[in-house]
Amino acid sequence: MIVGLNRIFEHEGKEYHVQVEDLGEEQASFEVRVHSGGGIVWQKKMSTAEILAKGLPKAEQDEAVSSAMEKALHTVQAAIARGKLP
Repeated sequence: MIVGLNRIFEHEGKEYHVQVEDLGEEQASFEVRVHSGGGIVWQKKMSTAEILAKGLPKAEQDEAVSSAMEKALHTVQAAIARGKLP
């Protein structure tokens, strides 16, 4: 399991906390959540099954999952900036 990612992002006077949490190999996924105003305003579970199916060595697998998590964080942050997410 990989340690999660957290970023505080401000857009149009609102503060968003974007959180990405690895749910482990058993669930083969990670979850992205956007918090604002004291609650979760958006969330999505994303699969890592394709990465895990490659049978990579553990270090490479962790790096691939971590990279996917980082990419998801940036994508969500960009979606907020474009007004696509609350």
